[in-house]
Amino acid sequence: MRRLLGLLLVFAGCTFALYLLSTRLPRGPSLGSSETGDRSLWFPSDLAELRELSEVLREYRKEHQASVFLLFCSAYLYKQAFAIPGSSLLNVLAGALFGPWLGLLLCCVLTSAGATCCYLLSSVFGKQLVSSYFPDKVTLLQRKVEENRNSLFFFLLFLRLFPMTPNWFLNLSAPILNIPIVQFFFSVLIGLIPYNFICVQTGSILSTLTSLDALFSWETVFKLLAMALVALVPGTLIKTFSQKHLQLNETSKARHGRSRKDT
Repeated sequence: MRRLLGLLLVFAGCTFALYLLSTRLPRGPSLGSSETGDRSLWFPSDLAELRELSEVLREYRKEHQASVFLLFCSAYLYKQAFAIPGSSLLNVLAGALFGPWLGLLLCCVLTSAGATCCYLLSSVFGKQLVSSYFPDKVTLLQRKVEENRNSLFFFLLFLRLFPMTPNWFLNLSAPILNIPIVQFFFSVLIGLIPYNFICVQTGSILSTLTSLDALFSWETVFKLLAMALVALVPGTLIKTFSQKHLQLNETSKARHGRSRKDT
C-alpha cells in the first residue's frame, strides 16, 4: 500500500509539472488566442487531433523553438515513464515538427529514456503490483528469459521487433525478470528503430501534403516503399538469428530436451 501511494504521488507530481510547463509557455500567435482557447495544447487521440496540434505547434515554433522542444520531450517522457498509450502519435508528431532524421533520433532517445524511467519506477514501486495483477504473463515471460539468458540481448531485440508481449508490459516487468538496465536501455534504443522510423517518416510525409491527391503521387509512393524496405532489414536479421540461437516456442524446447537425452 505504501508503494502504491508513493507511485501515485510521483505520478501526481509529474502530471502537475507537465501541466505547469504547458500553461506557462510564452504566449505566441497560435497559443492563448481566442480561436484555440484553453485547448491549444493537448495529447492527440486520433489523426485529426494530431494534424491540428502539429499545425498549432509548427506555427508556435517559429518564435519559440526551444519551448516546443522542451514541451515535446517532457510529454514524451511522461507517457513512456507511466506506460500511457499513445506514443505512436507522438512519433508521428515528431516527424511533422522536427523532420524525418532529427525526429527519428529524438524519438529513439526519448523512447529509451522513457522506458528506462518506467523500468526504474516499476523497480521501486511496482514489482508486487505487476506480479499480483499479471502472474501468468510474468511467469511465461520469466521462463522465456531464462531459456534465452545466454543470448539475452538478442532475445530482447526480438521482443521489440516481434513483440510476444506489449512494450509497456515488458518495460514494467523487466526489473522482475532481472534484466540488466544497460541491456534493457540499448535493446529499446535499437529494437524500436524500425517502428520509430516508420512513424516519424509518416509524420514527415503527412506534414508536407497539401491535398489527398498528393498522397497518391509517385514521390509519396516511392517514399512509403523505401520506408517499408528499410524497416524490414533489421527485423529480417534478428529473425534469422533468433531461428538459429533463441528458444522461442515449445517445439524448440522439446527438440532441445530430446537432444540432451540422446547425448
